[in-house]
Amino acid sequence: MIEILAAVLTYVALAAAVWAAVLVVVGKPIQLREWHGLWLYGVALLVEVGLLVLLVAGIVRLATEDRQVDALAYLGYLVTSLLVLPLAGFWALVERTRWGPAVLVVGCLTVPILLLRLDQVWNAHV
Repeated sequence: MIEILAAVLTYVALAAAVWAAVLVVVGKPIQLREWHGLWLYGVALLVEVGLLVLLVAGIVRLATEDRQVDALAYLGYLVTSLLVLPLAGFWALVERTRWGPAVLVVGCLTVPILLLRLDQVWNAHV
C-alpha cells in the first residue's frame, strides 16, 4: 500500500465528510446545479481516482511481493473502498431531503476506516 497516498486520501475524505455535514446542518440537499454540490462531488471524484490508483498499486504489490497476506481480505478491502463512495454519492443524489448529504458523510467516513483496515491487513504478518 502507498502510505502517503492513503494518508492524503484519508484527509481529503474527511474534508468531504465535513463539507457534507455542513450541508446536513444547513438543511440543503445535494444538487449538482449548485456550486456546493458540484465541488463536493469533485472532491469525491478526486478521492475515487486516488482509490483507483491504490487498487492498482495494491494488486501489483500483492502479485509481486512475497509476503504472508490474506489476499482475499486485502482485495476485498481494496474493492470495497473503491465502491463505497459511488454508491453513497448516488444515494445522496437520489435522496432529495436534507438527509441526502448525511449518506455521503457516512460514505466519506467509511473510506478512512477501510484504508486503516487495509493497512492492518497488509502489515499483519511483517
